Amino acid sequence: MAPKGSQRVVNKVVAENRKARFNYEIIDTYEAGIVLMGTEVKSLREGKANIAESYASDEGGEIWLINSYLPEYLQANRFNHEPRRRRKLLLSGREIHRLRSAINREGMTLIPLKIYFNDRGRAKMELALAKGKKLHDKRESEKERDWNRQKSRLLKAHG
Repeated sequence: MAPKGSQRVVNKVVAENRKARFNYEIIDTYEAGIVLMGTEVKSLREGKANIAESYASDEGGEIWLINSYLPEYLQANRFNHEPRRRRKLLLSGREIHRLRSAINREGMTLIPLKIYFNDRGRAKMELALAKGKKLHDKRESEKERDWNRQKSRLLKAHG
């Protein structure tokens, strides 16, 4: 029989913001905890979260996740949560200060990249400090991606 803790999946990604790397230039990434209700954790474990249109904001010296979608947990009856409620992100004071100064001074934004469960079973979020790309930057990254795809096909065919 296997030990009790070995059955967990380590760093199981629940939700991912795939368009973030295309629309934004990622400057730095941070790992943040999320303050969740019990039904939100159960809903996350089902893998039905969506963070594609969400962002993080600085309000009152705290960082909040806004516009993320965690659907209601069907078995929870009246104790359910609001699907699009604001959720507090847990960061150290030094990280919060650094992020606040970057957002206010340099015109950057906080974008969630993914939500996952760490090896202890805690819900974590990978948060990115990012700067919006211009249209020509998006075209350039698309050309580079297409070239890399074509290059790998050529190497596979001739190598």
